[in-house]
Amino acid sequence: MAGILTVDELTRYISFLFEESEVLSHLQVKGTLSGFKRHTSGHVYFTLLGDQTRISCALFRSDAVRVPSWPADGDEVLVTGKAGVYGPRGTYQVYARTIRPLGEAAQTRAKKELLERLQKEGLFEPSVKRRLPPLPLEVAVVTSPTGAAVRDVIKVARERFPLCRIIVVPTLVQGAGAIEEITRGLSRAGNLPGVEAVMLVRGGGSRDDLNPFDEEEVVRAVRNCRVPVITGLGHQVDRTLSDLAADYDAPTPSAAAEALFPDRGDLLRRVAGSKALMAASLDREMHRHRLLLDGRVDSLARSFERSALFPAGTELEKLRLRAVTSIERIAALSWSLFGEAASALDALSPLKTLARGFASCSKADGSPVARAAEVSSGDELVVAFLDGRATTRVDSVQGGGLRLGARA
Repeated sequence: MAGILTVDELTRYISFLFEESEVLSHLQVKGTLSGFKRHTSGHVYFTLLGDQTRISCALFRSDAVRVPSWPADGDEVLVTGKAGVYGPRGTYQVYARTIRPLGEAAQTRAKKELLERLQKEGLFEPSVKRRLPPLPLEVAVVTSPTGAAVRDVIKVARERFPLCRIIVVPTLVQGAGAIEEITRGLSRAGNLPGVEAVMLVRGGGSRDDLNPFDEEEVVRAVRNCRVPVITGLGHQVDRTLSDLAADYDAPTPSAAAEALFPDRGDLLRRVAGSKALMAASLDREMHRHRLLLDGRVDSLARSFERSALFPAGTELEKLRLRAVTSIERIAALSWSLFGEAASALDALSPLKTLARGFASCSKADGSPVARAAEVSSGDELVVAFLDGRATTRVDSVQGGGLRLGARA
């Protein structure tokens, strides 16, 4: 049997039991809001009503700053937090961390208030939206890994742009815990190395299924993502606040994929068109440069003629005239010298001597005979006259001259 406990010991023991309970430490409680009051300290106090019971709740200032002014008595809300014991009164209460609207009226007021507040911050301005990559080679998809949305995205990507690598970031997209998971998923996807865009998608469902995408944490995570975000959330006509914050929003996951992934057929046609345009442009440029080159060649030729050929031709003509003059002068001098030499040679010519009646004598071998002592009796000699030659034999040799015996 347990010993006697003081009031304080019992309170501490009950507090310990509350803290050790997994259920009581991570509560999600649905109820009707009553007695909602903001204290001057910044804390918020209210009561959650059930059909037959009620629970006191406290929202401390550090968490209360995230709750807008939409809550009103009578709203159906979902409170997350933990249960604990308030010792001074000996009661238990819920220490809330968040308050989210459940009823349609409360949801409408909450969404409107958040929309106006975020608009004032410029969160939805077109100027802050980024362009989607024209040829994404790596894309992260934040969605349920088992839903139809991821299959639709992969199918469209394979058909339109199979070069892209798809990375699925498994995320709970509805129900309890969806808000935190979507926020973490967007942060993780945007920081993956090489990722050029993030897709936030989910399949069709009721309007209530899209409530997590109207929560401030998710909206800010969309806007704060490091790379452009494109949304494709369900098949609803009305847009979520995440759609407004996204860089591009589409009505369905398939439409989002079609907007992000270029059609390879169009790309091939554009490449072919660009190739044809480049070829035509290249031909035009080559023709233009050819004309320019021909013009410059002609210009250089004319310039060369003016600056070099014409002056050189003039100089050559001067040199030619000088050469002709020099040659004529040299030729005249040469003819003069030649005439003098010819006259001198003519004066020395043996024919002159022969013409005066003299004759020349040579032996049969052609050696000249100038003296009688050079021949002997019986030698044959050749005697040259002005008009011919005669062969003779020496009969005798005398000191005063030869005595020849003529022979034809």
